[in-house]
Amino acid sequence: MSTGDQSDDFEQLHALITNSEDITGFLDRMAGFAATALTRSAHAPIQCAVTLHRRKRSATIAGSSDEAVMLDEIEDRLDQGPCEDALRTGKPVLLGDVATDRRWPQYCKTLEAAGCRSVLGMPLDLGPDAAAVLNFFAPETGLFTDDAVSDAEVFAVMAAQALRLALRIAAADQLAENLKAAMESRTAIDLACGIIMAQNRCSHDEAFEILRRGSSTRNQKLHDLAEEIVAGFSGAPAAATHFED
Repeated sequence: MSTGDQSDDFEQLHALITNSEDITGFLDRMAGFAATALTRSAHAPIQCAVTLHRRKRSATIAGSSDEAVMLDEIEDRLDQGPCEDALRTGKPVLLGDVATDRRWPQYCKTLEAAGCRSVLGMPLDLGPDAAAVLNFFAPETGLFTDDAVSDAEVFAVMAAQALRLALRIAAADQLAENLKAAMESRTAIDLACGIIMAQNRCSHDEAFEILRRGSSTRNQKLHDLAEEIVAGFSGAPAAATHFED
């Protein structure tokens, strides 16, 4: 892989982040891009699937094609193969020929029946909380040469950087949604407390305690009761509720 190719690949990987609606969309596109990159190196059609490992569980979550996902799910189902070893060791694992490799007999037999002859598991370093592997599938032996494996390693470094960024963005978006929901909940509670303060001529702490007791007595969530009070006070279609200390 030339320096120019590396630069182009890196720019396109980062462009995928802004052009994808969510992390799943990004991973699907990244798998397709990885397959294209290795096809370019191997001079033969290579397919790719992405396995993500989080919270002690691994799952196939993207692929360059339906066939790539199917091939990757064979390993996930059997819990053996180069992808699992690459996840565990953090190093590339090559299955050069399913007909002669003796490390994973059942896996090799199933792959051969599916028309796949060689597999390369390439780990992505995502930090302490997650890990991923690019699983490359070839229809023939001898395609994952030293040069092709080296190109896959270079691509994996760039892909890991892009994926780490995509995961951080996804986490930030989720945090923003949670924060927005919390702020909306807090606003309803504060408004309800203000209404109770006006009705009972009490302090904010006393109003909150009245609201809390009402929530407990009614077996109703605090936020739901607060919204009911605000809706009733503002004339929205909900029963007005008056609380006395």
